Amino acid sequence: MRNRAAWISAIASFLIFALKMGAYRITGSTAVLSDALESIVNVVASLVALYVVRFAAQPADHEHPYGHGKAESFSSAFEGGLIFFAALMIIYESIKALIYHEPTQQLEIGLLVVAVAALLNLGLGLYLKHIGKTHHSDALKASGAHVISDVLTTAGVMVGLGLVLLTDLQWIDPVVAILVGLQLAYSGYKIVRESLGILMDEQDEEILEDLTDVLAKCREPGVIDIHHLRIIRSGRFHHVDAHMVIPEYWDIVKAHDLIHRYESCVVAAYKFDGELAFHLDPCKKSYCRACDVLTCPIRQQPYESLRPFTVKSLTDGPRPTNQGAYDNPGST
Repeated sequence: MRNRAAWISAIASFLIFALKMGAYRITGSTAVLSDALESIVNVVASLVALYVVRFAAQPADHEHPYGHGKAESFSSAFEGGLIFFAALMIIYESIKALIYHEPTQQLEIGLLVVAVAALLNLGLGLYLKHIGKTHHSDALKASGAHVISDVLTTAGVMVGLGLVLLTDLQWIDPVVAILVGLQLAYSGYKIVRESLGILMDEQDEEILEDLTDVLAKCREPGVIDIHHLRIIRSGRFHHVDAHMVIPEYWDIVKAHDLIHRYESCVVAAYKFDGELAFHLDPCKKSYCRACDVLTCPIRQQPYESLRPFTVKSLTDGPRPTNQGAYDNPGST
């Protein structure tokens, strides 16, 4: 499905670019040219995504033990850079047109062609965002977001052309193009910033909240606490490592069986593909009040209640309870 979406994006982007260039040749409008230059980015980005989506789907191998998914984030960063470069070109051409007073013509036909291109882009953008979200593809989500922003850009261009038609003030056309360029520059910056965050495994609050819900859902007696949780993202594959506190008197077989069941449950319920790696910490009799293993032979305090999992509790350090609720006297 992701490969098919990338193919559709590549073909549609080229056709839309051709429409906009036709509109520019008819009108001579700098604003329409700015819209067409943005579509060049769509064409190049869709071709890059076509390769990257297929590459990222390859399974992990000896050279890439976490898979090839980060290639999608490189693709998104590349697309953002292209958008920013296109914005600079648009601003340059617009300032030239503003200085030299380049005239426009046949704006009615140009408006019609650009409107058709905008409708096609809207359908393409919504489709790409849907497929990207459904199949957890950063490259397709970035392409979809950019294509939809292209629709907003085209709408602004259409307003500018309409104002030129109504007022016959030619300077409006390059001014609209400059505004388009500034909006694109900001859009490109945002895409690059988000992509770099993924490449550097920056914490994503929404993903952490989803994982927290799954960890809580799959919890069973013996999973006393989880802390120091970290996620390495590689496209739709996530490697999660964390510390898990378990009863200190358990033998290695019992601990292994618990971890295996827990990991299987979490991976099955998590919306991304992935794996979990737990570093086991013995309870050291300091979690008694938050441990629901009621048959524990070494208990020193009565059980009160499980400590609920939250994003903060999972990502922070350990918090033993026997010295006082939510104290953290030291690492386990």
